Amino acid sequence: MSKNEISPINQNFLESVSEVLAQARKKAKSAVNLAMVYAYYEIGRMIVEEEQHGQNRAAYGKQILQELSKYLTEKFGKGFSVANLKNIRQFYRVYSTDQISETVFSQFENLPAVSTGRKFYLSWSHYLKLMRMDNMDERHFYEIESVKNDWSLTEMKRQYNSSLYERIALSTDKDKAYRLALEGQKVETAKDAVKDPYVLEFLGLKELPEYSESELESRIIDNLQKFLLELGTGFAFIGRQVRFTFDEEHFMVDLVFYNRLLRCFVLFDLKIGELKHQDIGQMQMYVHYYDRKVKLPDENSTIGIVLCRDKNNAVVEMTLPEDNTQIFASKYETVLPSKEALQKLLEEQLSDENGDEDDETAI
Repeated sequence: MSKNEISPINQNFLESVSEVLAQARKKAKSAVNLAMVYAYYEIGRMIVEEEQHGQNRAAYGKQILQELSKYLTEKFGKGFSVANLKNIRQFYRVYSTDQISETVFSQFENLPAVSTGRKFYLSWSHYLKLMRMDNMDERHFYEIESVKNDWSLTEMKRQYNSSLYERIALSTDKDKAYRLALEGQKVETAKDAVKDPYVLEFLGLKELPEYSESELESRIIDNLQKFLLELGTGFAFIGRQVRFTFDEEHFMVDLVFYNRLLRCFVLFDLKIGELKHQDIGQMQMYVHYYDRKVKLPDENSTIGIVLCRDKNNAVVEMTLPEDNTQIFASKYETVLPSKEALQKLLEEQLSDENGDEDDETAI
């Protein structure tokens, strides 16, 4: 290259500069949205306190909202209808008495702990959805998980509609279920990373009269980002139909992931019918191979999950050892489950566990 020739600009340099600007714009937008959340909280407080001054509070409150709506609309434009002001008032009523320990949020990047005052970390649209959740424990769970996983409003709604809170609570013991409202989902053991059922409505399989295991796998790959969201925190995709060989025989693992929190491989075998004990035995072989031939010495034991359309819990229990901590069988649903049915099931489970405790105490 001669002295007068200009060397080509490094593409990584261009992309790095672009990323800095993109992040800055994202943060600026987030800061504006967050400022409006705090403003609405303060406006809600002012409305509630002003309403309390009226002798006929119901009539006075209605008059306040109407006059305030007219005044703010003339001054600032759209966004201050009576209906929106009612939402702002309700936002203050809910969150003025709804506290979450700030030490929970302090574990997330760039979120400092504070000692006083209610802190907000999500957009106004998030809180409009959250404040309509009557169950405070459930509301706390979705707020914590939205902050922790940087869920968009669409993602948070999808997790709520798929009853994530109830599904995780039903898949764990009572003490951990209570922790969901205090800390969100904690992935500390293999069982913490497993759901039952998995909800795969985004695959669009309910529209098909029948489908094969290869079709199920292909739909998951086509919707990998959504499937990772359904799996939960810490999962990274490794590959599909991952082959290994021993004794001159070839085997294929349908889907292989790695969980960086648990520091272990997570294997999925897909079954479109009823789970058989042979399916569990096959997964045990896959897990043993990964533990002995693939994982590094400082990595944790491999997890195997057989994802099936239907299962008999008795078959699962009799096939697996009593101290099993690696092999799991979970159902998958191709439509959103009934939230009411799952809530009722969760209430019954907690009630049964409380009853067991009472019996032990009596003894």
